[in-house]
Amino acid sequence: MKRKFGVLLEKDEDGYYVASVPMLPGCHTQAKSMDDLLERIKEAIEAYLEAEKDIEISEFLGVQVVEAEAGGC
Repeated sequence: MKRKFGVLLEKDEDGYYVASVPMLPGCHTQAKSMDDLLERIKEAIEAYLEAEKDIEISEFLGVQVVEAEAGGC
């Protein structure tokens, strides 16, 4: 059965692309190119689901950008 997963994509200070899956704690990977990253995160998701067959997966709603003051609350 195919499922869709929300994936967070970032670029770190060393220039690597980083992907993580909020619905699957600890499921993340990195790569030098976006194409490699997307292939690796798909493999990581499949490996995660194979290892955690009885996991209950919550619904991913999305990402919201929130503006806040930096340097003090």
